[in-house]
Amino acid sequence: MEIRNNWTREEVEQIFNQPFLDLVYQAATVHRAYHDPNEVQISTLLSIKTGGCPEDCSYCSQAARYHTNVKVQKLLPYEEVIQAAVRAKDNGSSRFCMGAAWREVRDNKDFDRVLDMVKGVNSLGMEVCCTLGMLSEDQAQKLKDAGLYAYNHNIDTSEEYYDDVISTRTYDDRLETLGNIRKAKLSVCSGGIIGMGESAADRIGMLLTLANLPEHPGSVPVNNLVPVEGTPFENQQTASVWDLVRVIATARIMMPKSAVRLSAGRLELNYEGQAFCFMAGANSIFSGDVLLTTPNPDAKSDKELFQILNIKPKEAFKDEQKAGIEFNQIPSAQGLEHKH
Repeated sequence: MEIRNNWTREEVEQIFNQPFLDLVYQAATVHRAYHDPNEVQISTLLSIKTGGCPEDCSYCSQAARYHTNVKVQKLLPYEEVIQAAVRAKDNGSSRFCMGAAWREVRDNKDFDRVLDMVKGVNSLGMEVCCTLGMLSEDQAQKLKDAGLYAYNHNIDTSEEYYDDVISTRTYDDRLETLGNIRKAKLSVCSGGIIGMGESAADRIGMLLTLANLPEHPGSVPVNNLVPVEGTPFENQQTASVWDLVRVIATARIMMPKSAVRLSAGRLELNYEGQAFCFMAGANSIFSGDVLLTTPNPDAKSDKELFQILNIKPKEAFKDEQKAGIEFNQIPSAQGLEHKH
């Protein structure tokens, strides 16, 4: 299976709409050609600045204009973030992602504090990821210099359906940020959400945009909407496990080398459903009982699932080591102790 960035809609429709078991078989075959099928990368996501966002994303509990149960919280202290990263590492996570409810990154003291957090987490030997909204090429470079490994910026859905979800930021704004991430030679983490009322054609459109980027994202998060009370999508009928598996399998076939991350909505899946996702090519999960503000399976449940399926967690920087690439590791931060 060659790596392609020139997919046509007709080709993707043919893959996406084939009989379910044929699709899963094809995806599993591609998956095994590029990845260890019994290895899953574990990420932990921490909200370092919660709520008060000026955007109007219809799914989001952190938008200031919606009345949700989320309490606005300023940027967390450095020590608290590092302690959370240490706990995540102890629970098997190789990647630690820090999310801030900002529309875009601003060059101010808060951004300087985030750069310090990136350095601190990097010194633990973890892959560091941030999701902070839109950012410039210069800001992406500063994050890279601090030791950032990946930057998450989802496209959310197809370009055609996008305006039904968000009006405060354009699709082109999102693609421009992805370009700035690539220019800084950071790993791009970009995916989307299903179950927001979009059609199968929109799901195909989203995957088409991702797979036809100049380089495939290093990781592709696939989220199933978690309806939040107080948001426009609070009564939305979410996608079934079969819809989720179909999107994961198609993503795996189109982007063979990418990590396909089973993200939000995993709490609604039983072990059998998650196993089907892994079989169809998902090889990354978010661990920890909260994803920013939405519930998620706890570490104990994930350990049990991994034991049942004989899955082992993937080590940090394994792809770089395999390719003989040295990642920019920052020397251990002064006075930082790894406490158990």
